[in-house]
Amino acid sequence: MTSILIAEDEARIAAFVEKGLRAGGYATTIASDGRTALDLAGSGAFDLLLLDVGLPELDGFSVLRRLRQARNSLPVIMLTARDDVTDTVAGLEGGADDYVTKPFRFEELLARVRLRLRPGEDRSGEVTVLASGELQLDLLTRTVAVAGRSVSLSSREFSLAEAFLRHPGQVLSREQLLSSVWGYDFDPGSNVVDVYVRYLRKKLGAERFETVRGMGYRLRTG
Repeated sequence: MTSILIAEDEARIAAFVEKGLRAGGYATTIASDGRTALDLAGSGAFDLLLLDVGLPELDGFSVLRRLRQARNSLPVIMLTARDDVTDTVAGLEGGADDYVTKPFRFEELLARVRLRLRPGEDRSGEVTVLASGELQLDLLTRTVAVAGRSVSLSSREFSLAEAFLRHPGQVLSREQLLSSVWGYDFDPGSNVVDVYVRYLRKKLGAERFETVRGMGYRLRTG
């Protein structure tokens, strides 16, 4: 199974990322400071490092520099609240493979993770096709089919459908769906989930998505 090291000192963000990656079939470990992250990253036990710039003890740039000085080619995606171009350039020139600025949506981060994982790695534990009844999502080709008929979904619609298919029959609250699809820095008062559920009902079948009053939505499995 693909293993990802999350070097992030903000517990809320680390938990948000870990939950999403584990739902995607990845094994995860969290390091909350730079020295721990450097030690773990050098162990050879991980396939990718998500590296926050603002880590305590040893910042992300220092961790990255020491990894590359040790000729460690572990793929690294930098996470930062800074949006200055010079920081982006510094990270990439220092040997980072990619750069994601906070706040980010999980679907964006997941796309970067899939892109940067080593070619030819063992993905035997990673789920690539999700299905429920006649509804099928291919996570690699980003295609959707209902009873063999191809259906076009926007990126956000696809991510919402993916969230439901990863938890068939389970009631998902609006807050859970907001966090999973729109990111950790969401507005809990937004009605965007309701709007996009309507889109999915129209495209994939109204009977598939059940409203559970006062709780959220559920993908029917029967």
